[in-house]
Amino acid sequence: MYHERGIRQAEIASALSISQAKVSRLLKRAESVGIVRTTVTVAPGVHTELEETLESAYGIAEAVIVDVDPDADEAEALAAIGAGAAGYLETTLGGGDRIGVSSWSQTILAMVERMRPFTVRGASEVVQLLGGVGAPEAQSHSNRILSELARMLGAEAVYVQAPGVVAGPEIRDGLLRDPSMQQVTQHWRELTMAIMGIGNIEPSNVLATSGNAFSPEDRQPLLDAGAVGDICHRIFRSDGSLVHGAIDDRIIAIPVDDLMRIPRRVGIAGGPQKYEAIHGALTGGWVTTLITDLTTAEHLAARHT
Repeated sequence: MYHERGIRQAEIASALSISQAKVSRLLKRAESVGIVRTTVTVAPGVHTELEETLESAYGIAEAVIVDVDPDADEAEALAAIGAGAAGYLETTLGGGDRIGVSSWSQTILAMVERMRPFTVRGASEVVQLLGGVGAPEAQSHSNRILSELARMLGAEAVYVQAPGVVAGPEIRDGLLRDPSMQQVTQHWRELTMAIMGIGNIEPSNVLATSGNAFSPEDRQPLLDAGAVGDICHRIFRSDGSLVHGAIDDRIIAIPVDDLMRIPRRVGIAGGPQKYEAIHGALTGGWVTTLITDLTTAEHLAARHT
């Protein structure tokens, strides 16, 4: 009467001439002896078990796995991961966060393009984590990520008015002494969340045309040192360890120590070309949350067993 026909306990008590308290006791007993069992059916496209496997294997707070058609091309995969990341932000932001964001990530742009404006403020500010000034034909990519994300969240946008990579240490040091950059570095120290792409050493098309990519001459010593990926131009190996090099003195980006102090660091990436970079980012503790596609997640889980 209760489970199959949906009759309320009070009506059952009246129909059977017993107390409502006895009805409640009998229903609980039915569960305890196994007459009634609860079965939870996972909805299609939800991969709770695999997410928990990744969280346990890599010691991260949260994994979010997105279904991507195995035959999808790179643009379709980016769109799917971006949509998953947009949904994650919509359900987890509370309004008080200070968010740092990658400047040149195609995946982050895919996320922003699939977000809807928040009905209430989603964050207090969004700050570029890496120099956002680049070649004119690519400049709009960096600015669009920050301005659109800020608009969607109702947050203040804080730009880094400098390139991500400059010609020499003297130029970098001079830019960092500028009052506007001093303000940015203070913002970096106050971030509560970071939203970051996870890159290969080989730059994406957008980064390559921006003027902020490492040159082949810069990349080779990094590759020789075992580099597999980067987050905000901070380079790491497959085991997550930081790769130091002369290029460090020419980068304008959040320092590693400040990055690692951010409580919630969300990495958004997927695809076979990113397997090594994502594994390194997870192993080295660069991210606390990973948003990726199902095939990448399966690869990462199998690799850790």
